[in-house]
Amino acid sequence: RALLWLGPVYLAGYLGLSGSWVLLALALWLCWGHNRRGKRDRLAAAFALLEDEREAVCRGLAARHLPAWVHFPDVERVEWLNKVLVQAWPYFGTIMEKTFKEVLEPKIRAKNVHLKTCTFTKIHFGEKCPRINGIKAYTKEIGRRQVTLDLQICYIGDCEIHMDISKFNLGVKGVQLYGTLRVILEPLLTDAPFVGAVTLFFMQKPHLEINWAGMSNLLDVPGINVMSDSLIQDFIAARLVLPNRITVPLKKNMDIAHLRFPIPQGVIRVHLLEAENLVQKDSFLGAIRGKSDPYALLRLGTVQYRSKTVSRDLNPIWNETFEFVVHEVPGQDLEVDLYDEDPDKDDFMGSLLIGLVDVMNDRTVDEWFPLSKTTSGHLHLKLEWLSLVNDQEKLHEDKKGLSTAILIVYLDSAFNLPKNHFEYSNGECGAKKIKNNKYLKKMEREPSSFVLLTVGNKTQKSKTCNFSKDPTWGQAFTFFVHSAHSQSLHIEIKDKERDSALGTSVVCLSHLLKDPNMTLDQRFQLDHSSSDSFIQMKLVLRALNVEEPDPQRVKAGVSASKQGPVRVMEKGGNQQKFVSPPEVSKVPPVSKDSAAPESLPKRDSREELDTKDISAAPVPSEIVAGPDGVEHKQNPEHLPLPVLHSGAAAVPTLPVVQELRLAPSVTSLGSLPSSCFELSSSNLDIHNGTEMPLGEIQLTVRYASIRQSLVVLVNGCRNLVPSSNRGVDPYVRIYLLPDRRWTSRKKTSVKKKTLNPQYDEKFEFFESLENVKKRTLDIAVKNSRPFISQERKDLGKVRIDLSQEDLIKGFAQW
Repeated sequence: RALLWLGPVYLAGYLGLSGSWVLLALALWLCWGHNRRGKRDRLAAAFALLEDEREAVCRGLAARHLPAWVHFPDVERVEWLNKVLVQAWPYFGTIMEKTFKEVLEPKIRAKNVHLKTCTFTKIHFGEKCPRINGIKAYTKEIGRRQVTLDLQICYIGDCEIHMDISKFNLGVKGVQLYGTLRVILEPLLTDAPFVGAVTLFFMQKPHLEINWAGMSNLLDVPGINVMSDSLIQDFIAARLVLPNRITVPLKKNMDIAHLRFPIPQGVIRVHLLEAENLVQKDSFLGAIRGKSDPYALLRLGTVQYRSKTVSRDLNPIWNETFEFVVHEVPGQDLEVDLYDEDPDKDDFMGSLLIGLVDVMNDRTVDEWFPLSKTTSGHLHLKLEWLSLVNDQEKLHEDKKGLSTAILIVYLDSAFNLPKNHFEYSNGECGAKKIKNNKYLKKMEREPSSFVLLTVGNKTQKSKTCNFSKDPTWGQAFTFFVHSAHSQSLHIEIKDKERDSALGTSVVCLSHLLKDPNMTLDQRFQLDHSSSDSFIQMKLVLRALNVEEPDPQRVKAGVSASKQGPVRVMEKGGNQQKFVSPPEVSKVPPVSKDSAAPESLPKRDSREELDTKDISAAPVPSEIVAGPDGVEHKQNPEHLPLPVLHSGAAAVPTLPVVQELRLAPSVTSLGSLPSSCFELSSSNLDIHNGTEMPLGEIQLTVRYASIRQSLVVLVNGCRNLVPSSNRGVDPYVRIYLLPDRRWTSRKKTSVKKKTLNPQYDEKFEFFESLENVKKRTLDIAVKNSRPFISQERKDLGKVRIDLSQEDLIKGFAQW
């Protein structure tokens, strides 16, 4: 073994190679070994979790390793199904071994001449079977003739598969697979088997990690491992990830075309406007912080777009628009990641995840979203939900060059394709004399054809059907259309091996407008091919329409319509006088680059207040529990109300309104906003020896459903009691009791020499709603004193019992 290790070194010296080659080979070998050890460690940790899930949960593993039912109450645990899988797994392994030997092995040998010696030497699917970590069933969001299930699949397998190709041994020894598999049972029938078909697909690309064996270990070499993993994931995505589906009919003569290729549910138009207060990632000599060069990656399913890069700017302005086709709601989410572009490796600057159900319900969302997984930063997005309508009047051309329609192409099959481009020339037989017999035999084989479909400047490619004059593709494609009256669909069928055209066709989209349903389902004659060569397609054109939101609908989720400041009516004699509430925050100035007002820079942490749901009915004067436990009437005129964006005011119609209170909308976090709620105040625990309190703190508390987090917005304090003559430097400390760990402590910045500090800082505690309901917020205002000072550190404290609060609606009060 020592000679084997020293052999390459001796050979490099014997050939006179530079020592850098030896160092490079050593570095590659070390990285390869590191990758191999990392894979083995991750596989061992996954096996440990698989062996005893209860013990692993009790040990408090990282959240990403815990099953879904731990975090989400609507995800159900199905241990009975896992027990069934354990019992059936050996029989499934026997069936798969037979399939590999009798079906897969002959197909691999027929693929290529060099693969004729392919033989599976060992096929063992192991003792570990896939697990279902949780199932979520949808009932309200879907039709009555279907059942939709989301299965959290986890496969940590000890399978071992080896194959020999020309005396080279390749193999797999261990696989990890995580993903969400959607199962749709549709349509439900009144007779056996009660379900017409089963449709399977992954919502997102599943996480896949393979532990290679034999010569396949070379795939773990740095650089190659990333490429090989991505190729395998792309292979899976091309068949099992939306919009690709597998549909299996359960009843004879069942038409599954509309199940395999349903019309998309809509289109989401994303206006990437700007960002601010991004983190500084660039540094000079590792110490001096500079600015960053941010860009955004927007991803929905398998489609990803990248924005332009804004150089040296922590408050970049993009003003770019992207459009995504949405196939499944609920289920699909919009992901936005920000990166700092660097010559070597781009630095992560924050991310954002937006549920599309709320966007679909609210139609239009224009918000500042706080970035997660980072220390600071907000992203300004405008989201529009575009419905697909069968209305030709909606097909007017957009002046801004945006899409006005979507074309859905169902590519079925082709008939009677020529063997090669010499066989037919413009519909006539063109005889060619080929002297090379070997090439002649190759030309006489059936074509391996694929299709290129082009609309405008976008081209999509179908899969390849090998050795068939009548190929069947069975795929669906979508194209955005800017002008349905002038654009065309170009089809070109090509032979993979000879890269020659076997036929072309052009379909003007204006032909679709002649049909009332804007649909064509027929055979199309191929040009530059045989006279009896056709291609079977179904074309569906749908207009994109932005519907007006329902003014009566209660806003839920990500968006809310913005209105002007709320005016309070007070009674004065026989007349009604409208008075504006006292101003607490500044009205944001109008940005130079946008006609829309900027977000609130301080008071609401760039989350605009929601006035859409303010009740027009009067709210009676509410009772506020004072610091001494005595209930006092609260004067509505002295309650500060945040000032909203200017616009039409929601004016109450009844003569006496004592109080209207608003909670800032945490709509970017997917919570359920509400503007009217009961006031419940907690008592101050610390007093200064008199009946007077130690001051007041203004808080906004709300639970964000989508992000599964409790959001606490510390607005500011007033009338604090000084602890010394030199003044105080107050800050706010927050615990979510009973957790008093230093790592879970939240702390605002320190405001110097003030008794009325303004913070406007937001903190999040990532806990489930059930856990939050059992907790208590412990909020203390402290003085940032010198280390050896004798000054009093605690300025005041308040505790809020969250079990008594409606956290979904939220509350905001002093």
